[in-house]
Amino acid sequence: MVQDCIEFVKKCEACQFHVNFIHQPPKPLHPTVTSWPFEGRGLDVVGPITPTSSGGHAYILAAIDYFSKCAEAIPLREVKKENVVDFICTHIIYRYGIPQRIVTDNGKPFANNLMDSLCQNFKFTQHKSSMYNAFANGLAEAFNKTLCNFLSKFVAKSKRDLHEKIGEAL
Repeated sequence: MVQDCIEFVKKCEACQFHVNFIHQPPKPLHPTVTSWPFEGRGLDVVGPITPTSSGGHAYILAAIDYFSKCAEAIPLREVKKENVVDFICTHIIYRYGIPQRIVTDNGKPFANNLMDSLCQNFKFTQHKSSMYNAFANGLAEAFNKTLCNFLSKFVAKSKRDLHEKIGEAL
């Protein structure tokens, strides 16, 4: 069965077209340590994606759990602080419970008074990664890359059905 899988992937046009070519030498890893599932989450926004989907979605808001690698993602027409807070409430807190911490970048949708009040109301902390240092939230960035690679295989050539395929890619 393993040999059949290897042969199938070698002949899969989408797999060959979207394969990763790593041109950098390997570096030592610095893992983010969490003690239990859903203790810490990394959030990030992918986009803008062109062309937009038929629903007008140009962004993807994604979150990943640092312990279990459980991921959530939704398509967005625009990235607003209200959308981010609603995503955290409905897709993280109400489904999995209150995390101890959330790691984001310093973008306007993440660094604002509405996020601060959410953190105070639910008693969790928000850690902001360093400016212009995407690897400070490395697991979220790596997930974004993986999600985009999967979507490039599932989405039609016109990319107009992006919002319908996120669930399949997850």
